Amino acid sequence: MPRRTTRSLDWGFPRWREYGSETAATTVRLCDRHGCEAKGDKPAPKAPNSKDRWYFCETHAAEYNRNWDYFQGLTPEEAAAREAQEQAEAGGWKTSAYQQWAGPGDGTRSNDEMRALNVLGVASDASFEDIRIAWRGLAKANHPDLKPGDADAAARFREIQAAWDVLRSAEERREAVKTAT
Repeated sequence: MPRRTTRSLDWGFPRWREYGSETAATTVRLCDRHGCEAKGDKPAPKAPNSKDRWYFCETHAAEYNRNWDYFQGLTPEEAAAREAQEQAEAGGWKTSAYQQWAGPGDGTRSNDEMRALNVLGVASDASFEDIRIAWRGLAKANHPDLKPGDADAAARFREIQAAWDVLRSAEERREAVKTAT
């Protein structure tokens, strides 16, 4: 009589293995759009104030959201009342905008980084190599040794160096996070 194997890959501790490394087949929900074979992992409401959801792929979710009318079926007075209620409930977002927690960009850079990029005159989506090139050029052009006695150049050089320090430390943090994972 052959012996049955009972040992699993996780040795009794499920978190020791990587997520998604289980041996069983995973079920994949397909996009609810007729004829689409992509993975449907983006939920969208079927109707206002409904718990029922469609599950679309990213392309079809974007198309659905572009055509979504949240105030459909409401009178103008009801729509204004609902908008006023939701504005009152979303006061935290107004506070964050006032405190400048939120800012321009795609959310990958902080406000300090965005200000530093403006000082260096670089686009918000520039690579770190482009940032370094811009910093070196501006630092050379405004260096106090090249322009002795020019107070404006010295102030500009300090501003450029501060911007570089902000961007360099942010890049180092990103690299540390990337290597840790």
